[in-house]
Amino acid sequence: MKNILTKIQGDKAIWIIVVLLSILSILAVYSSIVTLAYKYKSGDTEYYLLRHFFFIVSGFVLMFFTHKVSSGFYSRFAVIAMIVAVPLLFITLISGSNINEASRWLKIPVIDQTFQTSDFAKIALILYVARTLSVKQNEIKDFKTAFLPIIVPVVIVCVLILPANFSTAAMLFTTCLVLMFVGRISYKHILSVIASGIIAVFILGVIIWNFPNFIHRGATWKARIENYIDGKSEVNYQVEQAKIAIATGGIMGKGPGKSTQRNFLPHPYSDFIYAIIIEEYGLWMAVLVVLLYLILLYRAIRIATKCQKIFPSMLALGCSFILVFQAMINMAVAVNLVPVTGQPLPLVSMGGTSIWFTSIAIGMILSASTELEKAKTQKPIQEKKRMTVQTV
Repeated sequence: MKNILTKIQGDKAIWIIVVLLSILSILAVYSSIVTLAYKYKSGDTEYYLLRHFFFIVSGFVLMFFTHKVSSGFYSRFAVIAMIVAVPLLFITLISGSNINEASRWLKIPVIDQTFQTSDFAKIALILYVARTLSVKQNEIKDFKTAFLPIIVPVVIVCVLILPANFSTAAMLFTTCLVLMFVGRISYKHILSVIASGIIAVFILGVIIWNFPNFIHRGATWKARIENYIDGKSEVNYQVEQAKIAIATGGIMGKGPGKSTQRNFLPHPYSDFIYAIIIEEYGLWMAVLVVLLYLILLYRAIRIATKCQKIFPSMLALGCSFILVFQAMINMAVAVNLVPVTGQPLPLVSMGGTSIWFTSIAIGMILSASTELEKAKTQKPIQEKKRMTVQTV
C-alpha cells in the first residue's frame, strides 16, 4: 500500500476531492437504489452496490494510469480520438440503444455494457481543441489556418450529439468557446460563433415549438421547458419530489439511509442524487459538495496557469471546466433553477462507463500537474549543474 501511495503524483488536493466525492457516492448510491433493486433484482441492493463499487475502483485504476502518461502522448492521440469519435456518434445517432427515450448508448459486445459515445466524444474534442490551439499559436489570429480547423470539428461533434443530448452538446460547445478564448483565438471570430449559435438555437426553438416531432426528442425538450415554466404538469413530478427532499432535509439532514423521497423520486441514484444527499445529510453537505467542485476547478486553473506548455494547460482547463459545469447543471436541476437535463453528478451519481470517462478526464488534469512537479524538481538540479560548469 505504501508503494502505491508513493507512486501517486499530481495535485494532492484533487486526489483528496476525488476520494471524498467517491466515498459520498458510495453512501448516497447505496441509500438510493432501494426502489431500483426491488424493481429489477428482488430487493438485492448489494448487487448494485458492488457494481457501483467496481466502477469506482476501476475508475481509480484508470485515473492512476492516466495521470502517469505524459501530455505529449495525449497530444499525439488527439487526432486519432477525433477520427474514432465522429463515426461512433454517427452510428449512435442511427442505431444506438434506446434508454430513457434517448438513443445515446452503444453496447460493448464482449462485456454486454452500454456506454454513451458522447462521453468519449467530450474527451476527444477537448484533446483536439487543446492540441490545435497549441500547434497553431504562431497563426492563432488567422481565420483560415487557425479558426476553421478548430470550429469545424467542434460544430460537427456538437451537431451529432445534439439530437439525443442537447444539454451535453451545449456544455461541450461552451467549453470549447472558453478554450478558444483562453487560447487567444480572435475575439471577433468567437463573437461571430456565439451570434451564429444564438440564431441557430432560436430558429431550432421556433421549429420545435411549432413542430415538436421535427427532430428526435424535440417533444421532450418542449415538454421540459413548458413544465419548468408552469410547474403544474404531472411530468414535473420529479422536480416536486426533489423539492420535498431538500425541504425535509433541513440543515443537518435526516441521517444516512433515512431518506423517504428515494421511494418516490425517479432516478434518485443518478439525475437527482444531489436532492437525496441534502435530504439525508443536510444543507451543510450540499454546500460542501459545491465547494469541493469549485476547489477542483480552482486547482485545475492553477495547474493551467503554471504549465509552461500550451497543450497541458488547455487540457487541464477544458477537462475541469466541463466536469464542474456538468456538476453545477445537475445541482441546479435538483433545486429547480434550470429545466431537467438528465446530466449526472460527476464522481457521485451511479453510472457505468461514465465514471470511467470522468476518471480519465481527471487523470489528464493530474497528468499536467505531474509534469509541473517534475519540472520543479528538475529545475534545481539543472541550476546546480549550470553553477558547477561555471565554477569549473
